[in-house]
Amino acid sequence: MSKAIVTGGASGIGAAVVSLLRERGHDVVVLDRDPSDGIQVDVTDAAGVQAAVDEAASRLGGLDLVVNNAGVGAAGTVADNDDEEWHRVFDINVVGMVRVSRAALPYLRGSGDAAIVNTCSVAATAGLPQRALYSATKGAVYSLTLAMAADHVGEGIRVNAVAPGTADTPWIGRLLDAAEDPEAERAALEARQPMGRLVSAAEVAEAIVYLASATATTGTVLGVDGGMQGLRLRAPRGR
Repeated sequence: MSKAIVTGGASGIGAAVVSLLRERGHDVVVLDRDPSDGIQVDVTDAAGVQAAVDEAASRLGGLDLVVNNAGVGAAGTVADNDDEEWHRVFDINVVGMVRVSRAALPYLRGSGDAAIVNTCSVAATAGLPQRALYSATKGAVYSLTLAMAADHVGEGIRVNAVAPGTADTPWIGRLLDAAEDPEAERAALEARQPMGRLVSAAEVAEAIVYLASATATTGTVLGVDGGMQGLRLRAPRGR
């Protein structure tokens, strides 16, 4: 069984990944700003990330799997967020993954079955309204995943990503709470996914754990989006 770290592992998709990995017998250390059972770390702090990864590897006796899940959301058009916010969100969503992966690489090189799985988003490849900043960061994660896969395949380190659609996570819950009509907003989010519902954190976790063990798979971004990216359904008659 693998020795794994999961960033952003205290809630949402990350917590679902931690639960599923442990259920299947893997040893996991949570890295989060507010962990319930792990190591506290802010992915924007390079020294803190290095120390946290070193501590996790020491606890586990090595590292086989890194799940780069820590991230934040952002709403609005390009006009709605200032430079400071753009830098902040990129620092967390993109450079945070770089810091964790960089710190973990020496340990992964010593594993016989090493993998990195990044949390991307359908927003990387589908134009969504009011998501300019968030989409830009996830587009960067998409490209970063492919480049890392190319860089490290020769070292036996597989790098993949999942691209969820709108997932039923605490961040989406906060967006709905802030909406003028939360029920109508939820219905609209569900309607834009062909399966007619939000993706669950557990469903995304299943895909992440699959990629962690899919030994012939690297450089893949796996959609978990209810058909949102690939399907174009006909509207009902009369519309």
